[in-house]
Amino acid sequence: MSLLRLFKVEELPVRVYATQAAMAASAAAEVSDYLNHVIRQQGEARVIFASAASQEQFLAALTTLPDVDWKRVICFHMDEYLGMTPEHPASFRRFLQERLQMKVHPQAFHFIQGEALEPLNEIDRYTSLLQEKPADLCCLGIGENGHIAFNDPPVADFQDSRLMKLVKLDERCRQQQVGEGAFPNLEAVPQYAYTLTVPALCMARKMVCIVPEHRKAEAVRLALEGPISTTCPASILRRQSHAVLYLDVDSASKLTLQVEGGPAAS
Repeated sequence: MSLLRLFKVEELPVRVYATQAAMAASAAAEVSDYLNHVIRQQGEARVIFASAASQEQFLAALTTLPDVDWKRVICFHMDEYLGMTPEHPASFRRFLQERLQMKVHPQAFHFIQGEALEPLNEIDRYTSLLQEKPADLCCLGIGENGHIAFNDPPVADFQDSRLMKLVKLDERCRQQQVGEGAFPNLEAVPQYAYTLTVPALCMARKMVCIVPEHRKAEAVRLALEGPISTTCPASILRRQSHAVLYLDVDSASKLTLQVEGGPAAS
């Protein structure tokens, strides 16, 4: 069995897998089962998705599962660059259109209009959509600087009264976008972006956080072993009993904590 370890850090269950593919497949199966449960209970499901290279295998696995009634799923995404058009190769709308919307055709996909002429009105519009009904699920990742969505350490606020805001991106966050091939150099990365706030993400009834790759290992270590602080915004997950963190051996490779639990049964 490819589940190597299952343990909890405070309120957060953590699952470590032998490979990224196994991690993605397991997360996709859990999301599929949960969506089916929600749809049976209330007729539809509202889901917030992340747009990032770390989510590609998960989304590929999820969109191949045959039993989700996507016609009953309403989708949102959690961030977009200010001024970004959907045609741009680095657009988060384009990422989710290609990897999710065009594959499964959900009932609706509410996209943040990055190129909106009046950004504050766009925040009001998207906030109103989020407020129509509670989100049932948030599928997210963790950035190299510990961010969740674009809540980088300098702008993250665990008590934010807003659901969405404009932020200036941390340089390390912008450098990650270059490293992932989204932009040719740092100067090409937009300096500002829309993001759902930390409370907006955590208000979802369930959170599934998917974090593969060795380049995320230090952020994972800080999130699980450091203080619960905006210096590593992902550390707030340790207070979310409705969340689960999926890791592979690479992203878990810097963990040193001693926790209850142990190797998973094979």
